Amino acid sequence: MAEPKRVAFDAVDFLAKAGLGRRIVQLNPRETFFSQGHPASCIFYLQSGRAKLTVVSTNGKEATITLLADGDFVGEESLATVGGRRLATATAITACTALKIEREEMVRVMHEEHAFSDLFLKFLLTRSMRTQADLVDQLFNSSEKRLARILLLMAEFGMPGEPEPLIPQITQETLAEMIGTTRSRVSFFMNRFRKLGLIEYNGRIRVHKSLLNVILHDQLPEQNAEQPVTIVDTPPGQSRPGRRA
Repeated sequence: MAEPKRVAFDAVDFLAKAGLGRRIVQLNPRETFFSQGHPASCIFYLQSGRAKLTVVSTNGKEATITLLADGDFVGEESLATVGGRRLATATAITACTALKIEREEMVRVMHEEHAFSDLFLKFLLTRSMRTQADLVDQLFNSSEKRLARILLLMAEFGMPGEPEPLIPQITQETLAEMIGTTRSRVSFFMNRFRKLGLIEYNGRIRVHKSLLNVILHDQLPEQNAEQPVTIVDTPPGQSRPGRRA
């Protein structure tokens, strides 16, 4: 009697549905996937939404080390060793839907399904390249160029598919943490970009493709001598006191 034909493994389907050792979770903005120092027993696959990865030093200083979008894995340190601890905190920026995969199930599918192993390895290599690019950016570029790069990455310019010029809400404090400068400098640069028509800022940031010139060609017109107005981060729907057009 012939053995039943094995159904081909579908990595996309696996990451889209709940099943043995995995379940779909919903997070509201500011909710955490996991916290730094907690046991690392699972990995998350972000199906939709935006999140950030932050670390806190021993003296209490917090820094945002990367932003996460749909299609990203987070918490992969759980695969390194049993009983390990989280190296960072993952927090939702927008409403997020994610697949929570237990460590044992993640290890099993990586060993048994080459298609999934290839997909996960590609993700790890892409993240490694992004981390290297971030390091080079911090070492050699001005804080203004670093801010332009972060805004373009959040808008997904240069990535497959159509760019998303209207990026998720993000505070100037978070942007300052990511580029290694102060909130006041971020406010200065944001106003400069806005006056030059590179971005629009009205509750959320809309990025124009012309901002690429700051990164690729160092083309930035001379700044108007007028002192830029400070942008104050406020919740959606509330007015910004003192804001000028």
